[in-house]
Amino acid sequence: MPKVPSCDHFIAIPNFILISSIHNVVNRGGLWQIQHRDTYFWKETATGRGQMVSHTIGSAMPSFSSVQIVDSHTAGEPTRVVIAGGPDLGRGALTERLVCFRERYDFFRSGVVNEPRGSDVVVGAILLEPFDPTCEAAVIYFNNVGYLGMCGHGTIGLVRTLQHMGRIGPGEHRIETPSGAVTTTLHPSGQVTVENVPAFRLHKDVSLDVPGYGVITGDVAWGGNWFFLASVPGLSLALANVAELSKCAQAIKSALARNGITGANGDEIDHVELFGAAEAAEADSRNFVLCPGNAYDRSPCGTGTSAKMACLYADGHLPPGKVWRQEGILGTYFDGSVSIRDGQVIPSITGEAYVTGEGKLFFAEEDPFRWGIS
Repeated sequence: MPKVPSCDHFIAIPNFILISSIHNVVNRGGLWQIQHRDTYFWKETATGRGQMVSHTIGSAMPSFSSVQIVDSHTAGEPTRVVIAGGPDLGRGALTERLVCFRERYDFFRSGVVNEPRGSDVVVGAILLEPFDPTCEAAVIYFNNVGYLGMCGHGTIGLVRTLQHMGRIGPGEHRIETPSGAVTTTLHPSGQVTVENVPAFRLHKDVSLDVPGYGVITGDVAWGGNWFFLASVPGLSLALANVAELSKCAQAIKSALARNGITGANGDEIDHVELFGAAEAAEADSRNFVLCPGNAYDRSPCGTGTSAKMACLYADGHLPPGKVWRQEGILGTYFDGSVSIRDGQVIPSITGEAYVTGEGKLFFAEEDPFRWGIS
């Protein structure tokens, strides 16, 4: 770890004293950054006493004075797309640009989605030029605590945002994400279908001893993010019960970590999906999804529905082409299905999104919460 300046530095100049005070040094994505630097100039008087003659405040952080955004929601879950004014992440592969974002500009992530400009539930997306020549756009998704490889609801919202901007019309459009390129279809009705990255079940019937809830058994699956999917008998999947559902899902996440249960390559299982019987007759199942950062998904969760369908297919309960209607905690729906390509399960999700606003974000240098409350 580099040595971090933490005390005043004094420079002697004839008849003047320069005092440079570096403070609010913060660790952003593994890099130490100076948040504020105060410089004081004192003049020595005949009595030997000092008199301050000037005081300047500077900042070592980049200035994002005009960041343009478009907000939308998909089945109730908000997405905030940064369309201009964000950090320059280079022109390399999207995975490399994600590393750059995480290591050099993580404070920007926090400033866009966290309070006071956002909230724990807002999912951010930065719109980029694609590296893959077959794609029309590239995107990196992020939330209140970090980054997402893929986001189903966010991709539906992004497609409607691109339509709102006049960049695309109805038809097929490929979008590059850190988890891989996905194919989307903007329907004339405004609905969007996302053909997701391949989904699969990694572990079946994993049993956990969860304090306060007993033994809970579920599957570990990938749908663009890692999920633990389980049914908890006696736990109501009602909107009024989100506090208890969140508590249970957090306890499951802790039990997964305590028992060393991970996704492939030791990846953290950072999403928990609880499922049960649907409330609506036209739906097949109802779910509650706890996302990284412990905010619950207001939508039925696109990557979670993808992981669920991969498990259903593996158990022989979902033949290719059959529509699976997933009901979310708000009673909204995603319609899903799977196809098999080169032996892989390819999930597709159809849902609706609505643009809710557009505008600019400002980051005043004197604002103590310039980069969010986190």
